[in-house]
Amino acid sequence: MGFFSSILEKVGINQSTTAETVPVNVPAEDEQVDYEEVAVEESESDDEVTEITVVDVMGELEGLAAANPQELNWQTSIVDLLKLLELNSSLAARKELATELQCPNHVMEDSAQMNMWLHKEVLTQIAANGGNIPDDMLG
Repeated sequence: MGFFSSILEKVGINQSTTAETVPVNVPAEDEQVDYEEVAVEESESDDEVTEITVVDVMGELEGLAAANPQELNWQTSIVDLLKLLELNSSLAARKELATELQCPNHVMEDSAQMNMWLHKEVLTQIAANGGNIPDDMLG
């Protein structure tokens, strides 16, 4: 199991039902969404449909933050996000995660750039696997 799979598990996304990363349409800000429903996306074949259960990741993360005695800036910091999820946040662990998520080599050469890229990519991949991440955290 890879590092990113551990992240998905911690935020309540069952990796066995979302075995591959697929894009999920994120609703516009003015759209009302019930995150208990199932998002359905067509696959490359017109005959196949892939179902992805949308998980209230934001609610899960906010709940973890409220229960955590540390004040963590998980909304913008990959280190704090990993700490919130009780995962290894060391530089070596972040490099491992960046490699797993295919971070460009020139970005990995600068730890600050890598951290920013990694935070955005982790949230993007969580959203792609059915997590309700707001647009303003993805861009």
